[in-house]
Amino acid sequence: MIEEARGKKIAVLYGGWSSEREVSLRSGRNVYEALLRLGYENVILIDVKRTISEDLKREGVDIALIMLHGNPGEDGSIQGLLEIMGIPYTGSGVVASSVGIDKFITKHVLWSLGIPSPPAVFVAKGDKVADRIREAEAKFGYPVIVKPRKEGSSVGVAIARTHEDLIEKVEKDLNLYGDVLIEKYIDGKSVTVGILGTGKNAFCVPSLELRVRGRDFYDYTAKYTEGYTEFIIPAEIPARSDEKLKEYALLFYNTIGGKGFARVDAVVDKDGKVYVLEINTIPGMTNLSDLPKEAEKMGISYDEVVEYILKSAFE
Repeated sequence: MIEEARGKKIAVLYGGWSSEREVSLRSGRNVYEALLRLGYENVILIDVKRTISEDLKREGVDIALIMLHGNPGEDGSIQGLLEIMGIPYTGSGVVASSVGIDKFITKHVLWSLGIPSPPAVFVAKGDKVADRIREAEAKFGYPVIVKPRKEGSSVGVAIARTHEDLIEKVEKDLNLYGDVLIEKYIDGKSVTVGILGTGKNAFCVPSLELRVRGRDFYDYTAKYTEGYTEFIIPAEIPARSDEKLKEYALLFYNTIGGKGFARVDAVVDKDGKVYVLEINTIPGMTNLSDLPKEAEKMGISYDEVVEYILKSAFE
């Protein structure tokens, strides 16, 4: 599969117009440079704009390596376009992408599989916010997590500790991002685990624990600013919790039809119970990103991770 790709024109699709554009630019540039190091000579970068279909045709692209975070790359939009154009692409397809980016649908899939995930109250644009907040307060108390339905990289995610704080943060996210989830806060360790491969060949790399300094939680700043987060690999959690984390991650990934690579985020509480939060079907590939660090601990280099990603275009 990899040898077949050497004679093809590969376009790394990056940038785009989502709130995660800057992270995508960094990921895409890193992946592009890795492909050059690996000896792929016919590689280009395309900053995705509304003219992407014309750009792909003009460049004569044979394979699209998608490194777009958020919309339109992680929600199934670009995947659908590439399918119509007949261009092989990396990573998960339309269904897995659209499920993975939607935290509300993700919750229901996880619960249907018997995978623990924090309970949540859904607030749609147009709902009576006061009613939804009263419902959340009755179910969870404080603190709670407020998060947009379809954003990644912790964009718009915040902790609310009081009634007034919750109103402010819900209304802010509704205005900026659309539908919102109010989620029960789980006091525990923030962990994540990467996945490489597809189907029966998919496997988890070592888990990673995120210890944040100077921030309330692992937010956008902590993720992409050096010095805010300490990475512990493997995560310092009970062995049984680590096993469960990986079991849940693979079950969810394979159920939605994940391909090539992904990252599953979770919280492990003080009793060792694992709560899965979400799946990232195009996880970051920056210098500070989790998946490359986890793979490196297993002896898989950054460039080898890129080849796993590229291989998924042929699977």
